[in-house]
This record gives sequence, C-alpha cells and structure tokens, in this order.
Amino acid sequence: MRPTISSSFLALMFLEISRTVLATYIAGIALLVIGVLAAKSDVAEARGLDKMVALSNLFFALPLAVFAMEHFFDARSIMQLVPKFMPWPLFWTYLVGCALLAASLSMATKIQVRWSGLLFGIMMFLFVAMMDLPGTVSEPHNRFNWTLMLRELSFGSGGWLLAAGAFAREKKQGTSSLITAGRIIIGITAMFYGAEHFLHPINVPGVPLEKLMPAWIPGRMFVGYLTGAILVVAGGCILLARKTRMAATYLGSWIALLVFSVYAAILVASFPDPSADVKIEAVNYFTDTMLYAGAILGLAGAIPDSQ
Repeated sequence: MRPTISSSFLALMFLEISRTVLATYIAGIALLVIGVLAAKSDVAEARGLDKMVALSNLFFALPLAVFAMEHFFDARSIMQLVPKFMPWPLFWTYLVGCALLAASLSMATKIQVRWSGLLFGIMMFLFVAMMDLPGTVSEPHNRFNWTLMLRELSFGSGGWLLAAGAFAREKKQGTSSLITAGRIIIGITAMFYGAEHFLHPINVPGVPLEKLMPAWIPGRMFVGYLTGAILVVAGGCILLARKTRMAATYLGSWIALLVFSVYAAILVASFPDPSADVKIEAVNYFTDTMLYAGAILGLAGAIPDSQ
C-alpha cells in the first residue's frame, strides 16, 4: 500500500528530518513568539518605519537562538572552527552555544540588554581577532573573507548598539562611544557590500556571499543593483553622520524586506529537499541576514528621534 501525500509529508517533517534542523526550526519559532510578545507595546506606539526599529531586538535575538541550537546539536562540526591553539574545542563550542542562548533570551525579553549586548559584542570582536582577521590577512584577494569579517564586525557592533539603546532608555550616560564605533563599522560595511552588489549583482542580496539568487526569483538582477544602491547611499550617510537615524531605518527595513521575501523563499524551497545540509544552509542565510538587519536597526534605535 502506497503512503498518502500527507503521511509522507509528516514523516519528512517530523520523523526523517535531522535533529539539528528540527532544533533550529523550533528555536526560531519559539523566539519569534517571545520577541513579538515583548515588542508588542513598542510596535503599537511606533509610527511608520519606526515599527521596524521597534523590532530590532527580535531581529537580533531570533538568529542567536538558532545559532545556539547549531552549537548544541552539530557541535562536532562547529568545533572544527575553533582555533587550533585553543585547547578543549568541544568545551568552547558548547560554552558559546550557552552564551548565544542566554543573549538571545535577554535581547528578546529586553532584560539586561545593556550587559548581554556588551558581552555579545566583545565575543564577536574576539572571534574576528582570532579567526576572521588572520584568514583575511592570509588571503587578502578573497572577497568573501572581507565580506565575512565585516559581517562579524557588524554583528558585534549591533550588540553594542542594542546595549547603547538600553543605556539611553535608562537615562545613563557614556553611550556615545558605542554609537560612534557601531556607526563607523556599519557605514563601512554597507558601502563595501554595496560595491560588491554592483560587481556581482546575482549573488544573494544584503550580505553578498557565495550563494547565487535562484533563477526562479523574478528580477534578481534588479534586486541586486537596487540593494547595492541603497547600501551605498545609506552607508555613506551613516559613515558621514548625515541623517544617520533615517538612513539606518531605511537600510535596515530594506534588508528586513529581503529576509522575508528572497531569503524566506529560499528557506521554504529547502523544505522538500532531503539533505539536512541544504536545510541548514537555507536557515543560516535567512538568520545571518536577519541578524545584519537587526544590527542596522539597532543603530537607528540607539539614536534619538531628533537626530
């Protein structure tokens, strides 16, 4: 007797799917619910695109929870990324997973964000110093090394910007240096990514990595060039501190739109594929770009409305 389509689908989704993939899906959905509930009042009070700014913590928290699950359920693979000079690679893999999960819950619920943001930023900058920077220096002509290093720097600065926003809401001083550092990193990154989009317009948009936009995505060349233009213009404004909040709001909102259109389509297209690697790749592209949007929107949220 042949299985029905519905029973085959249920078997694929809940029985044959890998534990790592299932854990990332569950973590993403759980943090989506937690983040939406925590941001509900802020979103209701915001107007226009400021509603996107009110979701910056959610955009930051959801990917961190997904990455934490990968550290827990795919530890043997991820431990290979730990620098060879560090002992006990499996210990560090699980420890980073715990740190990511704790930071995710803190940012989603907006509890002690000033400390989780600061510590997450420090962790990301350490990753850059120990892994990304040496690799970029050893292969300076590899554009993807530069893309990844700038992405990690943006993630780290995004954590500091969320912390700066939390400090500002508590009427505490001393956040200007955090905002300035984040603004410079995000501005430089956006301009570099924008130039990459003009040179390679069919690579995935937002963070221009190796993957190409699928041919079935309509107007993919147009999406690439438009994203490049927005990145260059907004990045220039951010770097020069001209209409920084508005530029960060528009840029972060555009990247978020790409997440929920292009990257969501890639994610959904991966569901029927039997390969766990294909599903994990789709999840990572979706969440990496969401985290980049969260970092940019975090800059907008850290700057007073008057600016």
